[in-house]
Amino acid sequence: MELLKQRILEEGVVLSDQVLKLDALLNHQVDPMLTMEMGREFAGRFADAGVTRVVTVESSGIAVAFATAYEMKVPLVFARRKKTLLADPDALCERVPSFTKGIVTDIMLSRQFISPDDKVLFIDDIIANGDAARGLIKIIHRSGAELVGLGVVVEKSFQAGARTIREQGIRLESLVRIMSLSDGKIVFDE
Repeated sequence: MELLKQRILEEGVVLSDQVLKLDALLNHQVDPMLTMEMGREFAGRFADAGVTRVVTVESSGIAVAFATAYEMKVPLVFARRKKTLLADPDALCERVPSFTKGIVTDIMLSRQFISPDDKVLFIDDIIANGDAARGLIKIIHRSGAELVGLGVVVEKSFQAGARTIREQGIRLESLVRIMSLSDGKIVFDE
């Protein structure tokens, strides 16, 4: 997505050779027009998958997942991040580390909102190491639902997350792939 690349170059802030801050686009402020365009792009890419539900992890993935669900005319469900070790008895939970937050959290998805009849499209904002994504994928599998794919706004291809997901045989579509943040420069992977 050329528009997204341009906005990342204009508004992204390289904090290190591992971290790209996208607060102006995804993680703090949301551009509704750009977000709806990203949702249309994901909806088009997965139009043939029979999606019945879009899922994401709170909170940064919600806006793009909403736009995708809106375009596909299906419900959106987001996994909550739990702060306690007490699991809701009707929820599917998984403990995951957060690369950018530097902490471990629990994510949970109520069984009420996902079933074995669902064909699920997982939408996320950024994939780096892929820990949160792998956690939500485990939850989806435990629910009995079929994961039809993962749509990621930004893939940091120099980190292992997306590769490890693809190695599981999961279809992963990225709107933008970044191959380097070295020397404070964003280099896209064509």
